Amino acid sequence: MSHLERRYQRLLFTYPRAYRRSRGEEMVGLLMDAAPPGRTRPTLREAANLVRHGLRARLGRPASRTVVVWAALTATICGLFGAAVATRLAWETARPMPDRAETAAILAEVAPEHRFTDIQVAPALFTFYSQRVRLENLNHIVFPDGGEYSQATGTANATGAPPMPAAAAVTRAEARLRHAGWRIHPRSADAYESCTDKMCAAMARITMTTVTAGRGDTVLTATFTEPRVDAAAPYLSVGLQRTPPPAVLPAGVAGGLLGAALAWLLFGWASRRTEGRVGPVLCLAATLFFWWAPSAVALPSMVDHHLDEPHPIPHPFWEWLALPALSVFFLAGVATALLGLALAAARSGAGAPAIRRVG
Repeated sequence: MSHLERRYQRLLFTYPRAYRRSRGEEMVGLLMDAAPPGRTRPTLREAANLVRHGLRARLGRPASRTVVVWAALTATICGLFGAAVATRLAWETARPMPDRAETAAILAEVAPEHRFTDIQVAPALFTFYSQRVRLENLNHIVFPDGGEYSQATGTANATGAPPMPAAAAVTRAEARLRHAGWRIHPRSADAYESCTDKMCAAMARITMTTVTAGRGDTVLTATFTEPRVDAAAPYLSVGLQRTPPPAVLPAGVAGGLLGAALAWLLFGWASRRTEGRVGPVLCLAATLFFWWAPSAVALPSMVDHHLDEPHPIPHPFWEWLALPALSVFFLAGVATALLGLALAAARSGAGAPAIRRVG
């Protein structure tokens, strides 16, 4: 067998097994007859056509005009879920959250004139209600408090009498951060009205100025509040987070491609076995609704959220799919998908239906 013939046969693996058995030799023979002497590999156009028609043949239903759309929707959402799982696993390669010693060293470096009396170390990279995720609270993460599962932040608060006005403190903090090698992001300021006493007889305008900086895999956020209505409230709050490790992006791409490919193959297997049956189609429709509805709402919302305010650390990818906030929809989709696959596996009659030529 020549190198060209072997390469043609490898491309035929995009076709279902039954199709390869019945027409594989004929297709390779026609391709070899049409190839000019001396060619050692298929052209890009030939390879693309074989892959395209092979993937279409895996779906069966040659008379259907919409099966490709349903397969693409299924593969896309499964690819997104695969990317979400892969990125979460890749987050495990990140360094642990700053401990008390690292936090104290950073505070002494960038804000030595402030006295921090309340230092809270994050117990994990991601927490649920600021606590490590445990088996007993998994049911609450699924429903209804999944939105409380988020990236953790180590915090430190400075109380008492401020050593200087907030404007001077912000300027000095930025200077110290630059000197220590931190990359400073544009500062932001928010203002709101607050009551000055319990009876709310008078109102005060509170200004919160936030300075954000990054160095290595650590992001620091310092918020200066002035004036303080409550003397016991902190005038300076500092938060520390880890940035996504380098493995997150390649893991997400690999997980997305793998999830989409497996979904396309599994969809094609079920599609070929259930042609002409209503039950599996209803299961597919329910699955796509449960999986796409939350994502269709979350994706544009997250885009607007990131555009409205600075995000040195973007939200984890799974939050863009409304996970785990609306994971009850995801689990409902899993249930209907498994039901559809069970109907396909339990198809009556022997053997798979014949696959007619596509394209």
